[in-house]
Amino acid sequence: MNTLPRSIALVLVAAGLLLAACSGPPGSTAAVTDGAAAARLALAQDRRFDGIGPYDEKAIGQAAWYKVAETADGWTVTIRIGWGDCPAGCINEHLWTYAVMRGGRVTLTGERGDPVPNQQPVSGRATAGPTCPVERNPPDPACAPRPVAGAVLVIQDRAGAEVARVTTGKDGRFSVALAPGAYRLVPQRVASLMGAARPVDFQVEAGQATPPLEVSYDTGIR
Repeated sequence: MNTLPRSIALVLVAAGLLLAACSGPPGSTAAVTDGAAAARLALAQDRRFDGIGPYDEKAIGQAAWYKVAETADGWTVTIRIGWGDCPAGCINEHLWTYAVMRGGRVTLTGERGDPVPNQQPVSGRATAGPTCPVERNPPDPACAPRPVAGAVLVIQDRAGAEVARVTTGKDGRFSVALAPGAYRLVPQRVASLMGAARPVDFQVEAGQATPPLEVSYDTGIR
């Protein structure tokens, strides 16, 4: 029977051990180095978590949030969705607890609370314009509306009660999960812009995609 030379066999064994060490345990991903990365991994586990931000003790009526706590093996990420009169503290809530290991493994370790209503993702973008003093025809791409980052958008139900609020990202985009029903999105004032954008009325239908919402702020440039 033919055998490999000892030197070649040792190289192959070493390569196999190195590959096994780099691949890590089944289901693992890239190493997690901080709580922010752990939160991103936990939030990616469920589409209902889209657009949820960190807990803010100064925020009034924060319906959804996450908290991160470091442990010996990684981090614990608690995610909460609340609904029903949230300006007064939310009548209902549901919480998920995830363990995020430093090697990237994410495990749901606990879930409690009221059943979450059947929710649908709703997304959109906030922009500001005009960005040039003179409008041209055809439009100049350099004068297109710019994204508005950090805009707070309050979402109200048919009765005018706040059910959620989101903050736009650097690209002006936002996302939130809502139960079927009629809503109004009320943009809050942004310091560098004129007044507040107009409210946007929209409907969420079960099992149907909601068209992207467009929020338009005024730069005041004329």
